[in-house]
Amino acid sequence: MLYRVEGIVIRSMDYGEGNKIITLCTETSGKIGVLVRGAKKVKSRHGALTQPFTHGEYVFFRQNGGLGTLNQGEMIESHFSLREDLFLAAYASYACELLDKTLQDEEVGSFWFTQLKACLDGLSSGKDPQIVTHLFEMKILQAAGYGPSFESCVSCGRVDDSPYVSPRLGGRLCRSCRHQDPAAMQVTPGVLKLLMLFEKMDLRRLGNVEVKDETKRELKTVMRAFMDMQLGLKLKSRHFLDQLDKYEI
Repeated sequence: MLYRVEGIVIRSMDYGEGNKIITLCTETSGKIGVLVRGAKKVKSRHGALTQPFTHGEYVFFRQNGGLGTLNQGEMIESHFSLREDLFLAAYASYACELLDKTLQDEEVGSFWFTQLKACLDGLSSGKDPQIVTHLFEMKILQAAGYGPSFESCVSCGRVDDSPYVSPRLGGRLCRSCRHQDPAAMQVTPGVLKLLMLFEKMDLRRLGNVEVKDETKRELKTVMRAFMDMQLGLKLKSRHFLDQLDKYEI
C-alpha cells in the first residue's frame, strides 16, 4: 500500500552498501521506519531527505505494517542550521531521541509531531535552547501520561504557597502533605513559576524569554529529577549534552 505522510526524521542509520533506514515521527501515522535505497550515494536525489531533523513529505510503499520503502519525497524544512552547530545539534538530537524512546510504534497522535516540530523550529530560530528543551520535556511527560501538576497539591488538591515539588509523586506538595515525600525538592519562586507555565503552555506559543543562569541551573536539576523518576531513560544524547555543559563547550 502506498502512503503519503508529513514527517520529521528522528533517526537515520546506514543500511548495507548505499542505503539508509530512517525513522519518521509523522503527524498522522505515529512512528514509521522507511528504507531509502541509494541514499548514501553522492548523486542520490533522496539523500537530503534522510538527514536528521529534516521535515518533509514522504511517499513510501509499505506492506503489513512493516518497514516502508521510499518512492519519492519533498523537503519542507531542512533544519540545516541545527546540524552545522554542535551545540544546537546536541539539543535537537536529545529531543529526537527522547521522543523516539518514549513514543511507541503503534501510537498515533498529532501532538507528538507538532511539539517536536515546534521544538526544532524554536532551536532554529534562536530561542534559548535550554528553555525550549525543558518545555519539550514537559510536553513529552504529558503525552506519555506522566505529566506533573504544579497548580495544586498532587495529594490533597489544596492550593497554598508551598515551594515543594515531588518527582516521585508527580508534582507539587502542600505544606501539610510535605511529609509524604521526604525527598521532595524545595524550589525557588522563579523555578516554580516556570514549571507552572510549562504545565499549561503549548510549545508553539513559546516566545523569546530570558531566564537567569542560576534559575536555569536549578530548573535543569528539577526537570532531570522528574524525567529520571517518571521515564527512567538512559539516552546517549543527554550524556553528550552533559559533557558539553561540563566542559562549557
